Amino acid sequence: MNKEKQEMVVPPLMIIGFILLLIGLLLPQAASAVPAFTRQTSMGCSSCHYQDYPALNGFGRAFKQQAYTLSGQENIEANDTLSIPVTLNTSLLTKIRYQKTNGSSAETDVGELQFPDEAALLIGGRGGSNIGFLLELGTFGAADTTTGDFSLFSSYKMHLNYLVNDTNYGAVVFSTDSGGAPYGFELLNTGAQRFIRVAEDRKAISAQQFIGLGEGSAEGVAFVASNVAGFVNLSLWTPDHGNVAVNSPAHYLRGVLTPMIAGWDTGFGFQYFGGKASRSIASGGDIDTDGWAIDAQAQGELGARPVGFYFTYGRAKPGASNLFNSEVNDKTAWSLTGEWGVIPDKATLLLGYLHGDNGTSTALGASEDRRLMFGATWLLAMNVELQLWNTSYSGNAYDPRPASGGDNLTSVMLFAGF
Repeated sequence: MNKEKQEMVVPPLMIIGFILLLIGLLLPQAASAVPAFTRQTSMGCSSCHYQDYPALNGFGRAFKQQAYTLSGQENIEANDTLSIPVTLNTSLLTKIRYQKTNGSSAETDVGELQFPDEAALLIGGRGGSNIGFLLELGTFGAADTTTGDFSLFSSYKMHLNYLVNDTNYGAVVFSTDSGGAPYGFELLNTGAQRFIRVAEDRKAISAQQFIGLGEGSAEGVAFVASNVAGFVNLSLWTPDHGNVAVNSPAHYLRGVLTPMIAGWDTGFGFQYFGGKASRSIASGGDIDTDGWAIDAQAQGELGARPVGFYFTYGRAKPGASNLFNSEVNDKTAWSLTGEWGVIPDKATLLLGYLHGDNGTSTALGASEDRRLMFGATWLLAMNVELQLWNTSYSGNAYDPRPASGGDNLTSVMLFAGF
């Protein structure tokens, strides 16, 4: 295979943003309150999440920044080298949903009950005074028998963190079957990482998810600096999950500023994926990673009601070995999403629009992909949520209307965490 070296080219605005972010992180910052998992601290889910799960608020971001380590539980302490909770904290997450599309050949065109769509055991929290971890054990789905390796560790990360002058410095060792390179460390709710978003239909409300920048198999190590002003994440990674022969990793750079502006909790960030994961032929051969994105969010109140606004833009160049785009043209998208808490801490309404180009045609507009999503959520309990949404698809990518799946999707889902 072609082993030619590829030069890492970072857009100038990203370089400027990265420098400004480093300056902001190194300035002294006021300490902020830090939450922990519900069982670990006896605090409610709303302490960390904004309006509904899995979106984070500032409290939740601070908890992740300090590696899940703060605890309200009794800990086992020994000689300043051991500090773990007496109880191993575990959760069961399930998603049960029904989906109906308007095509003529897919299972969902008839109407499909997905019971469950997802189910997982999550174990995590404090692993030491400066060590935290999170493990997702898959409990539903088929094993991968094609590679000879299969792990029940759907996703796993161990975060080593050291607090110096109100700034956290550390490293996160991670592996995930679907969370992508950003799984190592991410805090915004824009879909920059698959598991952190405001709506279930991720590819209708996030450019990164539409392009594939924040999803898929990934493992490696993330080097992180973070505080109340934002964070920097430099990850060395390979698009694999499990044992793999890697000569050199690809790289991922993420920078985010999180200022408070006129009472609004905001975030402004960029993502850059570059380099080549050099792997043995048996592990799939070399693969390029070439893509970038910018995103922003603002969370606050309008008329005594909580609201959130989320913007994303992303692009991936075409290439036969590009992980994110093997088509003939650039793959691009932008999105804008809003969520309004019509009944605070109980019910929300969502509206999202994404305008994308899937890169399948060089003709102008021939691969246009537009998605309009309306949604609503209702908290039956703080840990049990009912979600309803409808997504309409339009553009030349749906002309003629696909036989499989059609151009409209309606879903109802019951999410629960115990």
